[in-house]
Amino acid sequence: MSTSHDEYSLRNMSNLIGSRRLKAADDDGERSLIDAATNRDTLDRDVSKPGFVYLLAFFSALGGFLFGYDTGVVSGAMLLLKREMNLDTLWQEVLVSSTVGAAALSSLSGGFLNGTLGRKVCILLASFIFSVGGFILSFAPDKVVLLMGRVTVGLGIGIASMTVPVYIAEVSPPHLRGQLVTINSLFITGGQFIASVVDGAFSYMGHDGWRYMLGLSVLPAALQFVGFFFLPESPRWLLQKGQSQQARQVLCRIRGGQDVDEEYDTIKASIEEEEKAAGGGGLVILRILRHGPTRRALIVGCGLQMFQQLSGINTVMYYSATILQMAGVRDDKQAIWLAAATSATNFVFTLVGVWLVERVGRRKLTLGSLIGTALSLALLAVGFLLSAQNSPPITLHPVDPQNSTCRSYGSCERCMLDPNCGFCYRENSSGVYNSSCLPVNQESTDHSAWGQCSNLTEATASSLWAYNYCPTSYSWIVLMGLILYLAFFAPGMGPMPWTVNSEIYPLWARSTGNAYSAGVNWIFNVLVSLTFLHVAEFLTYYGAFFMYTGLVLLALLFVYGCLPETQGLQLEDMENLFTGQLCSCGASSPTHHRHVHYIRQGPELQPARYGAVGSDNAIALITHR
Repeated sequence: MSTSHDEYSLRNMSNLIGSRRLKAADDDGERSLIDAATNRDTLDRDVSKPGFVYLLAFFSALGGFLFGYDTGVVSGAMLLLKREMNLDTLWQEVLVSSTVGAAALSSLSGGFLNGTLGRKVCILLASFIFSVGGFILSFAPDKVVLLMGRVTVGLGIGIASMTVPVYIAEVSPPHLRGQLVTINSLFITGGQFIASVVDGAFSYMGHDGWRYMLGLSVLPAALQFVGFFFLPESPRWLLQKGQSQQARQVLCRIRGGQDVDEEYDTIKASIEEEEKAAGGGGLVILRILRHGPTRRALIVGCGLQMFQQLSGINTVMYYSATILQMAGVRDDKQAIWLAAATSATNFVFTLVGVWLVERVGRRKLTLGSLIGTALSLALLAVGFLLSAQNSPPITLHPVDPQNSTCRSYGSCERCMLDPNCGFCYRENSSGVYNSSCLPVNQESTDHSAWGQCSNLTEATASSLWAYNYCPTSYSWIVLMGLILYLAFFAPGMGPMPWTVNSEIYPLWARSTGNAYSAGVNWIFNVLVSLTFLHVAEFLTYYGAFFMYTGLVLLALLFVYGCLPETQGLQLEDMENLFTGQLCSCGASSPTHHRHVHYIRQGPELQPARYGAVGSDNAIALITHR
């Protein structure tokens, strides 16, 4: 067989099975097909589950726990802070979104830090910064210092958010990678649940309960900082930096002392091939944008992160207690504990995602999640719409000595949407009566500035003051919508953007690709969290959730057309998924039909072999002698 004919045959085989380029064969190269069933054990080697990998995943995912704890704790803390520090709508949004904005900036710089310092040092740095921020929050005397603490915490979260998924993906064996990276998302939701329980417990304190809520985050940050002193660096990063011997030792340690020659050689060959292809120079982001497959991967990764936030998840998590109050839950403590129930739902269904990710794949899980999320957001919107349509009318319009706009409103719904006004009313078995819209006291939203609900001086025993909510019988619909939303979001759109982004970039682009995609996530997180209360004022609450429903439908179209399946592939083989046109890969994802495996035998056995399992359950092997 001639060399040119052999090269032609190899190219055809490469296109057929979606494998990477092969070197030209010798004249006597041969091809053979064998039954997959007799060789499945050979292909799926190293299916053991060494405990050390789970230990690495645990300490890494504490970064996700910190992320989740901060996201969840601010929901309940804000109910107490806005009273103790007299925070208006703008200050509430600034305190929530300042952490997110700082995380966006630090995650963008995280790519450079990861490439220069390594994954381990970046995780240590993130936990140290978070600890400092926790101490500042615990002892903040005013809202300005509180803002400084929130920014500091955000810097730590941003670095951790893009480093942890990369580290877990790089130390995990292929058959466990999706599950282990999803554990990071499980820890995020676990942090949110623990935070909501802490919120509920400290809501009974008469004063300064929010200090304990925000300050307890120091404990897991300190645990991660101490633990990572004794854990290794990523072997892929070590190889990239030329530390071959240390990389092999780390890989052996992670794989439980098993033979790692094949995996080590594959990683090393991939790094060498990438360095040759990359040309070795220039800014990494420019090289990513010039190279078609990595550019397409970056667009898909950033798109997933953008739509995760536009689905409204952090609106629900940051403002869950406030949303429940908007729906008519009157007591702060009751709203906080109901928010804890929604966080528990988030945690439990993320467990479902961990179980499903390696069974149904990333693509199907994400699509199903988006369909359920859209339906749940629509239910939330309907709940608020019914509450608005049945909003109690305002029957009293007392003379306003402050000449405010409050007395001009005709229903509780319009009164509630004005942050300067509150609803004062009496209630009996037949409904609401003697209701009025009064200006809120500028020193405390617990009572009105004047009238029958002012400081309880003129109030009778039956007078009630509602700030930020209206009495309604439709609260249960909103609560059901919140729980269903999290039940559908948590298994798919919660973890999958992070899981997919940790997989789809080649090693030379992995840190930068994850940094930019995480930066997109945090930027849209800022956009959504900073604008939610104002969007609700202009569009009403039901209008805001109908808007999120429409954005989720756009996300569904994007995922259906653009997201390929990455299940079961080696990290070094992901680039082949993006060799076609953008958004042509979703419908024809290679792993819908086949699983690609590359087999390198040890140096004592020749020849080297490369192969793939096709849809007909046969293995194509190409042998070079």
